[in-house]
Amino acid sequence: MAQYHTDNIRNIALLGHVGSGKTTLLEALLARSGEIPSAGSVDKGTTLTDFDPQEKELGHSLYSSVCSLDFESAHINFLDTPGYPDFIGRALCVLPAADSAAIVINAQAGVEMVTERVMTAARQRNLCRMIIVNKIDTNDLNFTELLDNIQETFGSECLPINLPTDNGNRVVDCFFSPDESLATDFSSVKEAHDAMVDQVVEVDEELMEIYLEQGQALTPEQLHEPFEEALREGHLIPVCFVSAQTGAGIDELLQVFARLMPTPLESNPPLFLKGEGQDAVKAIVEADPEKHAVAHVFKVTVDPYVGRLGIFRIHQGTISPNTQLYIGHSRKPFKVSHLLKLQGKKTWEVSLGIPGDICAVSKVEDIEFDAVLHDSNEEDHYHLKSVEFPPPLYGIAIEPTRRGDEQKLSEALQKLSAEDPSLQIEHRASLNETVMYGMGDMHLKVVLERMKEQFNVEVKTHPPSIAYRETITKPADGHHRHKKQTGGAGQFGEVFLRIAPLDRGKGFEFENKVVGGAIPSQFIPGVEKGIRQVLDSGAIAGYPLQDIRVTVYDGKHHSVDSKEIAFLTAGKKAFLEAVRSAHPVVLEPVVHLRITAPASSLGDITGHLSSSRGMINGSTSLPRNRVAVTALVPMGELEDYQSKLKSMTGGEGLFTMEFSHYDIVPPPLQQKLVSQFKHEE
Repeated sequence: MAQYHTDNIRNIALLGHVGSGKTTLLEALLARSGEIPSAGSVDKGTTLTDFDPQEKELGHSLYSSVCSLDFESAHINFLDTPGYPDFIGRALCVLPAADSAAIVINAQAGVEMVTERVMTAARQRNLCRMIIVNKIDTNDLNFTELLDNIQETFGSECLPINLPTDNGNRVVDCFFSPDESLATDFSSVKEAHDAMVDQVVEVDEELMEIYLEQGQALTPEQLHEPFEEALREGHLIPVCFVSAQTGAGIDELLQVFARLMPTPLESNPPLFLKGEGQDAVKAIVEADPEKHAVAHVFKVTVDPYVGRLGIFRIHQGTISPNTQLYIGHSRKPFKVSHLLKLQGKKTWEVSLGIPGDICAVSKVEDIEFDAVLHDSNEEDHYHLKSVEFPPPLYGIAIEPTRRGDEQKLSEALQKLSAEDPSLQIEHRASLNETVMYGMGDMHLKVVLERMKEQFNVEVKTHPPSIAYRETITKPADGHHRHKKQTGGAGQFGEVFLRIAPLDRGKGFEFENKVVGGAIPSQFIPGVEKGIRQVLDSGAIAGYPLQDIRVTVYDGKHHSVDSKEIAFLTAGKKAFLEAVRSAHPVVLEPVVHLRITAPASSLGDITGHLSSSRGMINGSTSLPRNRVAVTALVPMGELEDYQSKLKSMTGGEGLFTMEFSHYDIVPPPLQQKLVSQFKHEE
């Protein structure tokens, strides 16, 4: 049996930009709680959660990992995540398993690109949020300026719950037992305490009346429930100060986790839905051990020797060895043979998984990311609100180096994409090539290295290709009659359809408005399949089509000669005809670029951005005579930008980027891409 109950559990995702010190912080927490004898080192490759050989070599996290500790009465599950921008997708995967998001900020760097991205994602998933300012022992820090930066970015609800003192070598409490006589490195204990209490009582009118009208001091016990409510509403984002390296603030942070952050019974419930699309309705899933088991898979690992490991959070009911579980709407259950808990790469068996806890099962080949596991067919069509990944920015065409390795390559790609939902594999039939899309150059480099080391597949790569897309700009109709007679049974299918553009980013919608059996219902999937073939291969330049609604409204069939293949062909050609009449255009990815560099390089940087079709959003002065420039730039203009920036800044420039949106390419570029496609055909 579990040694703790649901009301003891805390599920906390550690998120933040690379270099903020998440993994080092986690080591300090584990060591202070007694979970490990001493803190490991990222530089030495001895940390609990960065156990992959690639992580040890590069010196930063590449994958999310799970570990836990016990502190006082709390059992805290931590979800450590990568902070490098290329691996943002892997970080976002853990959010469905968390009740709270702890955003770690490097005190020297302040709010960075990934900081903003993960804070936004956590807010969108309705998670309780807190901020941990790490590396407070660094010299020459301006804490007032740093807190202003945090509040300007994330709101005035970001309030310190403790403050650094003694030049960042200690912190003083401003909430549980505030001592107003203590000196701090900025602000004051009284000012921070009053601001925190003022914010908390705003969600509890009765307590506010006691506080304001009667002038009574409020105890932490009185503030606990409104504090939780303020967290749930996003009305409060507590800010903690620590130094993972020296240990300053680590005890105080553990107290905040254990005493103030919500349990699965207190947090905002995750949004489960039943059904698909517009027919989906909210499903009630509660952290009740007596109800049917419902769990959600947020991470899958595939090892060529150990097999597939599915890591999940139990949201309802209990799971134990021998429990029969269904995956999604599959009617074939699997039996849990070994129920596992994780501590980095180490696993051990447990006899019971309770609501709110994080567990794993191994060697279940059908388990996949985002799957819902359940023990009753009543939950067949349950699914959790999906994680929204930014579209991948980089693509490389790959082919096996060794002849005959095509099947091995295909299997390796399947396993790698099962582990990493932000990795997309596209088979471009028109060009007879396989393209691997990722979040950046580093992302793809790591995947290729893993393919070689763990799956023994080496590939040749072509220069990165831009993830162009196609779409339409006006409605149009399409029609095609497919008729083929070869002596025996023939083929016949006729399709009438119309298409219309959708808002950017909406993908594809298919509507069947055929009435009277003009196209029998069993052939409608064939029509959609033919349309999807065009979506995948493109219509004018060989890039996938997106943001289109297709409505099939009429057709004809033959009682003998109509087959699915006939309607597939008719649907495909009717759709192609419609697209070519709908003013199709090529779209290019536009990225949000953030550059930090010496202030003396500002003119060269902005001049180059302007000549690269970039739209400069602004520049900000940074400490140490540096400047930050933000801009929107077409991805196609950033080829080899790293070396160009190095040249402009004498090697002192850094940049990060993330997807912003798709936009229509200029006519000369579209003409070039269309001509290339026709030549390759």
